[in-house]
Amino acid sequence: THNAEDNCCFRAPVVKPLNYDAIVPIFRLFGKEDVFGWHENMDPSNHNYQLDNRTHVYHFFSKVFGLPAFDEDTTTWSELKTYEEMEVGLPKDNLTILGLAQKVASHLSRAPIPPAGGERDAWVAGQRQRLREVVRLDPAEMAQNWTVSITKNKGVETFSHLFRMANGLSASGVLVHAIDGPAQSPATIVLDDGGKKQAEGAASTRVNRGERVLALDLIFNGDSWHGPVEHSSYRSPEPGHYIQYLNTQGERALGVECGQLIAIARWLRDQPGVTQVRLESTGIRNQVASLVAAAIEPRLFSEVVIHDGMRSLGYVITKPVPYLEAPDLFCLDLYKDFDLDQFAAIAAPTKVKTEHYVEDAVKQ
Repeated sequence: THNAEDNCCFRAPVVKPLNYDAIVPIFRLFGKEDVFGWHENMDPSNHNYQLDNRTHVYHFFSKVFGLPAFDEDTTTWSELKTYEEMEVGLPKDNLTILGLAQKVASHLSRAPIPPAGGERDAWVAGQRQRLREVVRLDPAEMAQNWTVSITKNKGVETFSHLFRMANGLSASGVLVHAIDGPAQSPATIVLDDGGKKQAEGAASTRVNRGERVLALDLIFNGDSWHGPVEHSSYRSPEPGHYIQYLNTQGERALGVECGQLIAIARWLRDQPGVTQVRLESTGIRNQVASLVAAAIEPRLFSEVVIHDGMRSLGYVITKPVPYLEAPDLFCLDLYKDFDLDQFAAIAAPTKVKTEHYVEDAVKQ
């Protein structure tokens, strides 16, 4: 049963060839073609399960399950209840999903970070392994790196890259450096929750310091996620919806992003003339991706600098942050087992510095 002009998804004329026509021959092989039915709703034809759809389903069930023939009864409309008759109400102290999350979070407790020494080393090793498990890190391998564009203008050279990973997912970035810059220099990866197009200021600052800069969009960010594409019969999912699909497969978007970031940072580190790689991110999503990547690969980055970051992962549920604005941060068990100060401790000897906090901006 599908609707001819569904305003949500799966319009009947589009899905019928693969949803029904292609399957009928399989039923026919077993002599059961009559137990597989199709109905295209044209009244009211939008996203609905109203009278026309229900009536056809009831007739179908009557036939295939050997039930008495379904007979439409126009008197059933009198049995419909009003909203007031159906309303049962909720207790005054009934918790919402957000309230439940806040209540659970208020009781979280974690052992303090041990002082430097053997105890800290053992703690770091265990925490790093647990972090890998929580984000379901699957080390990414770069399958292909396509240079899709090159520019040389006003003393600056850029290389636009499409990084395709072995798992089929991609990231995109623009590598920028001064044409007459030093042969040996540090490199900075710049990440921004608004996409690399918003990272122009941070990128130009580092280029002016003689560094190479890779303005990078990890998967689900900026140009590496095309966003909703509208067609007459199709609307591509939001990143948050796709991340929900990933979760059902046991994957975690945060782990996928960190795997990409680590693989691309290794590639950048191995470029001729690069002496070290640092990270600079803006926004809470890339803050967490940067810190987790540095905690998992602590000697890969010389420094992690955060702009507009959180003081704690608890900000996600105290602000609160809507799921679709930061779906990768809704990672099962992440806040239960970790907070940002722990990431920084596990990332040592990488230096971690936060220059601006979103909480401060909210207060202002």
